[in-house]
Amino acid sequence: MREFETYVFDLDGTLLETLKDLAASTNFALRQYDMPEHSIEDVRMFVGNGVKKLMERAIPNGLDNPKFEEVYATFRQHYLNHNLDTTKPYDGIPELLRELKGRGKKLAIVSNKFYAATQDLARHFFPDTIEVAIGERENIKKKPAPDTVVEALRQLGVSKEGAVYIGDSDVDIMTARNSGLPCASVLWGFRDKEFLLEHGATFFADKPDDLLPDE
Repeated sequence: MREFETYVFDLDGTLLETLKDLAASTNFALRQYDMPEHSIEDVRMFVGNGVKKLMERAIPNGLDNPKFEEVYATFRQHYLNHNLDTTKPYDGIPELLRELKGRGKKLAIVSNKFYAATQDLARHFFPDTIEVAIGERENIKKKPAPDTVVEALRQLGVSKEGAVYIGDSDVDIMTARNSGLPCASVLWGFRDKEFLLEHGATFFADKPDDLLPDE
C-alpha cells in the first residue's frame, strides 16, 4: 500500500475480533425477555452499524417492539461488563500498529460501538499506539456520516490530506467516501471479498502487513 501519514481504523472486525462477545451479550439480553436467540453467523450479519442497529435487527419487530429499550439497556450493561471475555486483536494487528507508530504515523479509531466501550477497548489493547478513539455519541452523527472521522482528524491535529480509512464493511466504504478519504478494506473481518466488491471496495488487505507502506 502507498504511504500515508494518518491511519484511521474501524474497530470491530478490523482491529479486534469481537463477534463472540457481541453475540453473547445479544443472546443474554434476549434470554432475559424470553426472545429467540441468534447464531454467531446471524450476529455477524447484524453488526456494522452500531450496537443499537445490532439490537434492532436481533429483537423481534425491532424498534416497534415495546420492550426494545429495556432489552437494549440490558445488552449495553452486559456488554460493558463482558466485552473482554473473548475479544482480542486479530493476529498481526499489535505488530502493525507498533510499526506504524514507530514510523511516526498518526493512528486513530473511529467506531459505531458506543463511546465508553470504544474507549475501554482502545485503552486496554492499544494504550501505546492509538492516540484517539471515538465511538458513538448522542451529539455526533455516527458512520457512514463523516462526522466521527472529521472529529478524529481534529483531535489528532491533522488534515484529511495524507490520511486513509481502514475497515471491514460496506459502512466503512461509505464512511471513507463521505469523508473524502481513500479506503482499504480488510478481508479478515465480518464481510467477505465478494460482499465488499459489491459495495464499491477497490483496495484489499489480506493480512495486516498489507497495510504497511510499500518499501
